[in-house]
Amino acid sequence: MSMISTRVNSALPMSNPDPAAHGLYLSFYGLAERPFAITPDPRYLFLSGRHAEALAHLVYGIDEAGGFIQLTGEVGTGKTTVIRALLARAPKGAEIALIFNPRMDAPEFMLTICEELGIMVPNDAVGSVKDLIDILNAYLLKAHAEGRRVVLVVDEAQNLSPDLLEQVRLLTNLETDTQKLLQIILIGQPELRDVLSRNDLRQLAQRITGRYHLEPLARRDAETYVKHRLRIAGATHDLFTDGALRELYRVSGGVPRLINIIADRSLLGGYAQDRHQITAGMVRRAAGEVLGRRLLPQWLPPLLVVTVILLVGAVGFLLWQTARHEATKPALVVEPPVQPVITTPPPPAEPRTLEGLLKAAPDEGGRTAVWQQLFSYWKAGFAADSHDDACEQALRQGLECLGQHGTVALLRALNRPVMLDLVVGDTRHPAALTTLDEETATLWFDGGSHAVPVDQFLAVWQGDFVLLWKPPVLDTRALNVGMHGQAVQDLRARLARWRGSKGPVKGDASYDDALQKQVRDLQRQFGLKDDGIAGATTQAVLDAAVPGEGTPLLSAPRKIEAH
Repeated sequence: MSMISTRVNSALPMSNPDPAAHGLYLSFYGLAERPFAITPDPRYLFLSGRHAEALAHLVYGIDEAGGFIQLTGEVGTGKTTVIRALLARAPKGAEIALIFNPRMDAPEFMLTICEELGIMVPNDAVGSVKDLIDILNAYLLKAHAEGRRVVLVVDEAQNLSPDLLEQVRLLTNLETDTQKLLQIILIGQPELRDVLSRNDLRQLAQRITGRYHLEPLARRDAETYVKHRLRIAGATHDLFTDGALRELYRVSGGVPRLINIIADRSLLGGYAQDRHQITAGMVRRAAGEVLGRRLLPQWLPPLLVVTVILLVGAVGFLLWQTARHEATKPALVVEPPVQPVITTPPPPAEPRTLEGLLKAAPDEGGRTAVWQQLFSYWKAGFAADSHDDACEQALRQGLECLGQHGTVALLRALNRPVMLDLVVGDTRHPAALTTLDEETATLWFDGGSHAVPVDQFLAVWQGDFVLLWKPPVLDTRALNVGMHGQAVQDLRARLARWRGSKGPVKGDASYDDALQKQVRDLQRQFGLKDDGIAGATTQAVLDAAVPGEGTPLLSAPRKIEAH
């Protein structure tokens, strides 16, 4: 077995404790634990081809005594992963001293090496570099005589000062007639290469016998990495679509740490939206939240470039045609001036399109008024001066919020008035969608209702919305086969009403296979994912299909079709 200081594992960096909110999605996705936590866990160790090659360089450096080994890589590319793999796979008889934070002076650095190797240091030698080197040299000679190899691994080595780097170089002078006593591995960010290229450190650079730069994951490795972590966490099916995996690689650049953070945020967003599979759009929105900027689909920038090129070409062609026409036009014949007839110009026409109405409305104003209007449809009140947000105020009045991103088909399925934003240029205009039929959408904004063609509405709506609805029991949870209770019994009763039953509902409060089939029928009828799980979206659609008396709808409820 390798001899590794007991201080090594405790020195490995740990992330902050997981927020409790992230644990909410585990049962939703059928996971035993968070698959993309950034806390180091050896069970999740994944060595891509590049990581394996980097590890091979380090193991070679341990086997072949002498000089330095240099490993560099961008932040988050997996250098710490390689270190952990090295500790687990170090050759027999290798003793490794690992330093994670080299921001110290020479005496502190030498003392830390001794502590990592378990060397007892007298108090009077603590502040003396010479005494510490003598103590270390004696230990290395003893280890060499016993057939042990001693290796010093310095992480974050780009933070070593020039004076300390020179001290590190002098450690390679500890040797016998035939062999170096201490092998040194420097691991750091790309800046380490710049530091070691300095002219005053050329003696150290000349002793580097192996260099390796760790690149981000290739696309195939990145997709395998995601599936590997999901499988370890207990996933039984693919939670990310192929498009989502491609988008995750694109927005993360293949950097494992970014993949973890964005994938984790995507799962949390999917849970909030009651979506059991993550799509490319959901990954892109999660990446925007993580990176603090809005990300465009991959196909959009090239399309914009092509559009601009075509527009410039068209304008140039028109200018050329105009100049050519002017050059060939016959000489101008001057006619006697005609007395102009002065008329009063007609007043400008009122804007009739939705875009025109929005441009005439106050910029980004009226959000409070729209919330008040939406609450009023449910005979509820919205307090503009409350410290609680709209959803918290709704909950106190027996209502729940459901935030979604979808198409007009989903709006028709949910069939309830919604709050949404209409975007013209860079301006977002809050509005309430109050009715929706095949041809016309009625929107409430700027203090009044406006009936507009559906295509005009879709031209300025980007797909996000929030609706209010009144569930039988607050705190709606996803219901699935094997669950029991009042919520399941209410689901069974509503499905029976939707299917046309007039009498009392037979059956118990258990979610059995027959009930799952009815849920699938409902989901297929309204264009939802037919997974047989009655999540918040499915329950909200069913609620609108069998609405309570006096509750608001976008249009008349859809009748069940024969199967």
